[in-house]
Amino acid sequence: MTGHEPAGAGPAPALGKSGFAVTGLTGFPEVGAGADLAGLIAAAEPALADGDIVVITSKVVSKAEGRVIQADRDKAIEAETVRVVAQRGPARIVQTRHGLVLAAAGVDNSNLAPGMVALLPEDPDGSARRIRAGLRDRLGVQVGVLITDTLGRPWRIGQTDQAIGAAGLLPARDYRGEPDTFGTPLEVTIAAVADELASAADLVKGKVNGLPVALIRGLAGLVTADDGPGAAALIRPADEDLFRYGAADVLTARRTVREFTGDPVDLAAVRAAIGAALTAPAPHHSTPVRFAVLASAGVRTRLLDDMLAAWIADLRGDGFTEEQIARRVRRGEPLRRAPLIIVPCLLTDAAHTYPDQRRNAAEREMFLVAAGAAVENLLVALAVAGLGSCWVSSTMFCRPVAAAALGLPAGWEPMGAVGVGHPAAPARDRPPRDPDDFLMLL
Repeated sequence: MTGHEPAGAGPAPALGKSGFAVTGLTGFPEVGAGADLAGLIAAAEPALADGDIVVITSKVVSKAEGRVIQADRDKAIEAETVRVVAQRGPARIVQTRHGLVLAAAGVDNSNLAPGMVALLPEDPDGSARRIRAGLRDRLGVQVGVLITDTLGRPWRIGQTDQAIGAAGLLPARDYRGEPDTFGTPLEVTIAAVADELASAADLVKGKVNGLPVALIRGLAGLVTADDGPGAAALIRPADEDLFRYGAADVLTARRTVREFTGDPVDLAAVRAAIGAALTAPAPHHSTPVRFAVLASAGVRTRLLDDMLAAWIADLRGDGFTEEQIARRVRRGEPLRRAPLIIVPCLLTDAAHTYPDQRRNAAEREMFLVAAGAAVENLLVALAVAGLGSCWVSSTMFCRPVAAAALGLPAGWEPMGAVGVGHPAAPARDRPPRDPDDFLMLL
């Protein structure tokens, strides 16, 4: 992890080197809605001591909190999903409102009666805090509590248990700045200790052993006096997620952004987005697009001033009043607020020439469609890189003016302008559209 210091990452505590023990809690009864989990744990293990860590499978918490319901599994997954990250066939990786990214929104129907499904706890950190307080009230002990669920991992086969709720311990141990064995300071190492404990506990709980609670003893240095920030502190912020967009939502990630911050734009990200634009389909094995990247404020101002003058002249020629003209030209202001502008250009040097106007017109339209596909690729790639953009058609209405202002090579035809920058605010929700309203099935 870089650039972000989780609220739950504290300095590495001094732990004993004698090891620790993980044991499954036997004698734990079947749990139903309304069950007092702290009381059941205290009864099953009255010898709990300060510094112990209690690890509880989330399904038990869901049962106690009435989160086992009769429902269609697919509909339950949809209800618990706020964002589809990836989908292949019926398999869905989604984000829940907790911020967790996992398969099927954590909806589980294993070891349940037909037609019943278990949903994740409403507030896993809150559940952990309540169980911890209950154990303190009953046994007078200060313990850590983890609530875990089984999650898959990108790039790795198999699943492991991870912490989705925590109380009484820091979920991460920050080693940054400490020297390694050769004296080199560590720069990025933050150990997800809550997840490590969850996986260790799962080795004794298992999936079929009927042991939903495990006890970890020997790591008292991890247990804190206060409840701590919870497992939510382990969820990576969206702006630091290099893999934010999955195949299912990468296209809808592109939104028109007209307000930008003053933060500079990484030119490496722009180059990568242009590389994505160049993968768009094109006629005759050609590359009919070029991109003028206006990183200089002076160049941007010259282009926009020259286009504005040409626009105003056109509007006056059309008979518009000065007030009407002022309203119209405000549409170009997003480009002035953008810290960087990209001008996509059409290049038709590979176009075929025919003896009739009909085919020549079709040939040009074919190249125009290819240029549009490249622009769309560019906008999507910018969004995936965390950059906002807006496509404005202005340069198409004054191509000679724009070409002269930029000193474009002969044959480069400006096809609008793309304002690029960091969004100043989240984009508005896009109203849903029914594809059936826009197609004709033949």
